Amino acid sequence: MQLPGDIGDPAARRKWRRRSVTGWVLALSLLATAPGQTGADPSAGAAPAQIGAELARRIRDAGLDEQACYRVRDLNFAKEDLRFYLTEGYLIFGKPVNGRRLSAVFTADVEAGDAELIVFPPTRSERLSLASFTRTPNLDEHFVAAIFVFSDNTGDHLLRQAAGQRLQPEAAPLLRSVWEPVVRNLAESFEIRLVRDLLSEGAEANGLFFAGITGRSLGNFDVIYDAAARQQVAVGQVAYRDNRSYFDMWTSFPARSYRTGRIQPPEERAIRLSDIRIEAELLPNLRVRAVTRMKVTAARGAGRAIDFELSPRVRVTELRIDGVPAEPFMRDSLRANLLRHTENDLFLAIAPKPLDPGRTYEFEFHHEGDVVTASGNGVFYVGSRATWYPNRRAEFDRYELTFRYPKTLDLVSTGEVVEDRTDGEWRITKRRTSSPIRMAGFNLGDYDKATVSRGGYTVEVYANRKLESALQPHPRAVLVVPPPAWPRGGRRPQEMLAVPLPEPPPNPTARLRVLANEIASALEFMSTYFGPPPLKTLTVSPIPGTFGQGFPGLLYLSTLSYLRPGDRPAALRGEAYRVFFSEILHAHEVGHQWWGNLVTSSNYQDDWLMEALANYSALLQLEKRRGRRALDAVLDEYRKHLLRKNEDGLALESAGPIIWGTRLRSSRFPDAWRIILYEKGSWILHMLRGRLGDARFLQMLGEVAKRYRYRVLTTEEFRRAALEFIPPKSQDAKLEDFFDQWVYATGVPTLKLSCSISGKAGAWKVRGTLTQSGVDEAFTTLVPVEAQLPGKRAVTEWIQSSSEPVRFTLTLKQRPLRVALDPAGTVLAKID
Repeated sequence: MQLPGDIGDPAARRKWRRRSVTGWVLALSLLATAPGQTGADPSAGAAPAQIGAELARRIRDAGLDEQACYRVRDLNFAKEDLRFYLTEGYLIFGKPVNGRRLSAVFTADVEAGDAELIVFPPTRSERLSLASFTRTPNLDEHFVAAIFVFSDNTGDHLLRQAAGQRLQPEAAPLLRSVWEPVVRNLAESFEIRLVRDLLSEGAEANGLFFAGITGRSLGNFDVIYDAAARQQVAVGQVAYRDNRSYFDMWTSFPARSYRTGRIQPPEERAIRLSDIRIEAELLPNLRVRAVTRMKVTAARGAGRAIDFELSPRVRVTELRIDGVPAEPFMRDSLRANLLRHTENDLFLAIAPKPLDPGRTYEFEFHHEGDVVTASGNGVFYVGSRATWYPNRRAEFDRYELTFRYPKTLDLVSTGEVVEDRTDGEWRITKRRTSSPIRMAGFNLGDYDKATVSRGGYTVEVYANRKLESALQPHPRAVLVVPPPAWPRGGRRPQEMLAVPLPEPPPNPTARLRVLANEIASALEFMSTYFGPPPLKTLTVSPIPGTFGQGFPGLLYLSTLSYLRPGDRPAALRGEAYRVFFSEILHAHEVGHQWWGNLVTSSNYQDDWLMEALANYSALLQLEKRRGRRALDAVLDEYRKHLLRKNEDGLALESAGPIIWGTRLRSSRFPDAWRIILYEKGSWILHMLRGRLGDARFLQMLGEVAKRYRYRVLTTEEFRRAALEFIPPKSQDAKLEDFFDQWVYATGVPTLKLSCSISGKAGAWKVRGTLTQSGVDEAFTTLVPVEAQLPGKRAVTEWIQSSSEPVRFTLTLKQRPLRVALDPAGTVLAKID
């Protein structure tokens, strides 16, 4: 039987397949879900019922339902701010799984076929974001196909609407042959979420809606409405650059009902973790095998499944809940991780029966993985430092950690040592944390050690005794050795003998004592202003690479920081690198003892505060040690980085406002996230310091550290805290303009001052004009103009910049020696 005329002829069918499917099949093949692992190791005792695995199999095998295939016209639906108009085409539903339909496909490959998606972002910054990717501030895209995956009530809603349209099962076989593999692949990408929602209560209202769209202009892109997220609406696209995958978030914002207050923002699933105990063994092959036990207090609506985060290098082999075997359901999904802007996986702990709200259960995870790798020459690299054990949302609690490892190695970790002994060829160390912490890490190697005690705190700095392979020097010269004398009449060789002259390797402990003293000084300096750190002992250990990381009581510090500047690789010997590895990096990680480990953020929009505060704390320490010029030099480098152009001629700073957090990491600006959060964030705090004054600024930081200790800090709460310390009669007294421009928007202006001086003794006038360029018309900021008077006195006037020239007049009793625009460098700008 031939299908109705639109797609009945073979040519039309071939065209349809090419246009609608090829892009999705290619994209999904690159983002294919790995087989992963479901359930427990069969050798690990009684196996639990594989509920999650069975649900996942049903989801994958459901296929499309020939008895639910419709020819639809003017079928419209909305997910809050997302409005879909299915003007003309076919709509076929997936077969039910556990009584619920979880997918559908729409195609407009019919005569006059069409569909449309309309999205109006509610804020200026989100409209700018959308325009930067799509060249339009509001999305109005016609599309030829869409794959819908959902765990909410979308299936029921669409089916009720389609029931009034024409049922057309004869079109189903072709639709199935084309679209079932694509639907299967997309559903696999969301198996963790679909299985969780099928096993939880209230998913119809708080579930997920995903649409994979093939647009006529924009190609393939993703549309998401997630009622359980802080920002329910998201639109973006998977992109590839330099063999790396990105999810370019075009726009993301709270849905209309949440913005207006008609629906309260969703609470985090109030699942409480406590009493975390980890017993870990480092095997001779460096594989880490561990058992993590914790108390888990269930939340309302949790049902049978709770999600945890874990490194993709680690697998849960067994799970027990109150001693009863349970199912760890694991799936690797690059697409889902890209959407969450993380490389870590989610997995489900599925209980044998629904969990009672408010009841506390004992969860026991058996897990193992290759989180430690050899870097050569007896040096090791610990990856997955925060997710080598199951955790969720990094809550504050006390930890007990027990490690069993070869006695030839040194192992350091979070917490105070309460037991340390040897057992044959093994060493066993137990640690406990005296205060609540958010995460626990460890490091190991063959270490030398330096200890400094100061101000009631102890700093232990460990250094590798040998240098990792990547830092071993290459021969630096060639010694030409003349050949020996030849017998008379012998033939002279054509080539001389060449002998490489090896360079002695750098000493990896060269700066050990220096580092110990500098880190102790940084800890003492910051404790003076921010209060006590989370733990009384701070352990510092080396890690191969160019980065550091600050855990509660444990720092990972680049092995480059342990080397003398002249011994570092040639490409890393410039002054900026010297300052970074020798002056800033260790102090930045010390700063994280407060910013990130005592005061924390709960979502990506506020993460900038933790990095900016830690980094500016390091710059304050640098200023204390080296003076204001050293601080200004670093900030000048930061300004250059922010103004650096990409291949499209756009400044890196224009990638987006700092509150976009991990969204800034895109295919267009791969480095933007780091530079904007760390470096523009430092500039924002430096400018705020200029508005408050040094003493008030430091008092404000101390108050924030005290008020939000063991609490979450938001950007708006930080603004309100700063208000308490702003000088009387200040312009922009609520700091709303300051935050609107520097935190919630983009732009680095070029500013120019021209002025003239006239008058007489006692009545001098400075008439000036401030001009601004290089930013959009809405940009405005306060800029200080300083008149330097005799006797080292100065008068400062703050002038509000504008897209139009701003004229002002200063009246002075003395003739100024000079008039300068922002001479102290307190504003992120180019001064012309």
